[in-house]
Order: sequence, then C-alpha cells, then structure tokens
Amino acid sequence: MTNNFTVAVSAVIPLFCLMFIGVLVRRSQLLSSTELNHLNRMVFRVFFSIMMFYNLYTADWQTAIHPQLMLFGSLGVLLIFGAMMGLVYAFETENQRRGAMVQAVFRSNFVLMGVPLVANIFGSDALAVPTMMIAIIVPIYNILSVLALETFRGGRFAPLPILRGILQNPMILGAITAILCRLAGLTLPVPLLHPLGQVAAATTPIALIVLGASFETGGTGLYRPQLWLCSAAKLFLVPAIILPLAAFMGFRGVDFVTLIAIFCTPCAVASFAMAQQMGSDAELAGNCVIITSALSCFTIFGWIFSSRLLGFI
Repeated sequence: MTNNFTVAVSAVIPLFCLMFIGVLVRRSQLLSSTELNHLNRMVFRVFFSIMMFYNLYTADWQTAIHPQLMLFGSLGVLLIFGAMMGLVYAFETENQRRGAMVQAVFRSNFVLMGVPLVANIFGSDALAVPTMMIAIIVPIYNILSVLALETFRGGRFAPLPILRGILQNPMILGAITAILCRLAGLTLPVPLLHPLGQVAAATTPIALIVLGASFETGGTGLYRPQLWLCSAAKLFLVPAIILPLAAFMGFRGVDFVTLIAIFCTPCAVASFAMAQQMGSDAELAGNCVIITSALSCFTIFGWIFSSRLLGFI
C-alpha cells in the first residue's frame, strides 16, 4: 500500500510543483502577458518540435510502436467525441457553448501533462511510447476540434485546410522529420544530437511553468452548470469508462499509463485558443482548462493509485 501511494504521489506532485512555479512567476509579474504569449509560442514551435524529433529519432521503434494501443487510443477519442456531440446537442441550447463543451471533454492536455506523467513513473527511457502516441492522437484532436466548432457555428468542414494545418503543426513536423531521418538511415553526430537532447529534456518543465503562468480566473456564474458538467465528465466519467475497458483489453504498465495520460489529464490549453478563434465560448473553454487543471491534481493521483492497487501499473 505504501509503495503504491509513493508511486502515485511521485507521478503527480512534480507536475503541479512546476505549474505552481508558473503561478508564482505570474503573480510576481516577472513576465507580462505579451512576453508570456511569446514564450508560449516559442515553446510550442521550437521546444515541442525538437522534443518530438529527439524522442522518436532515438527511440527503439520495435518497442515504441504498439498497434493495439494506437487503435484503442484513437477509437477511445472518437467514441468520446461522438458521445459528447450527441449529448450537448440534446441538452445544451446555445450553439456557442456546444463546441466549447465538446472540446473540453474529448481533448486532453496529453502533451503537456501526459508525457511527464509517464516519465515520472517509468523514467525517460519509456517516453518513446507516449511520444509515438502524440503523433497519432494530436492530429485526431485537431480534426475533431475543427469539426465540432465548425458544426455548431454553422460553418463548413474543409478537409484540405485542416490537413494543411496538421502538416504545419510543429510537433507533427518534428515527428515527420525524425521518421524520415530514421528511414533514410541518417546518423546525426553526437555534437548535434546532444544539444537536441538537452532541449528535449527542458521542454516539459518549461511548458508546465508557462502553463501555470497562463492561468487567469474569470467569472463562471453564467455557465456554472456547463462548467461543472464538463469537468465531471472529463475527470471522472471518461476515465471510469475507458480505463476498465483498457484493463479488460489487457493493457498494462507503460501502455496503461499512456492511456491514463490521454484520458485522465485535464482539458487541453489549445482548446481555449481554438474556441476563441472559431467563434465558440472562449470564456467557458478557458475556465474548463483552469478548473480541470486544478482538480486533476487529485483525480490523476486517484486513478494512478487505484490502478496501481489493482495491478495495472
């Protein structure tokens, strides 16, 4: 019991310590909103791209590619998306809120919080599995987000611009470059690979600090039921459905924690930006990120601890 508790605490506490540092940075006014936006853009465009490239380039592909895990994760995201599209259409009357609510439940902060979650339990050598899953899950997130937001604002779903946007995503570009280098048999010299590894190692801490510094509270009185419904579905209902299915399918160890990272982490920060850009309820989307991020400190611990007790990790 003590060992299970220690593993769960060790997995969660580092994430929220880094986010808390970001909160302190913001409260100390060490970064202005403009500087924070620039830093966030740099982390997304440079650091994440290098992290994806390095992790995939140095990975043992024989152990990193898990077709069953990729299929299960993809189908799970599609299942949640389809269920939420039906539910919000049935129970929410305002189109502006519908898209934000769908995103809040099916799209998670897998990249920012899921990857370090796996590293905190199994070490950096296990990161090839979640990194490979990022290359699968992130494009699905982007496609489904555009589909939901365009549907509920009466827009047109345009596949070619979406595909172009996915191919221009820095993480996807990093993954494609790593795959091409591996397929071509290109061996990078150590003096070049070493600094790339240093940047890759720094990506998660910097990203989590920036995430903590980006939190801003806002009013929730106008949509409190929707906010708490999305939070409960994201942190409790979705994991309660997906994780037993994953256990039944035989996923264990790194694979199981990767699924926890996909389905138990809070709402993606990117959901706020997309809601803002595509005419959805950006305030609701932003507060879903804040509330689920705060509560996930306890819920992620609970899912890891219970999974460890049951022998799935």
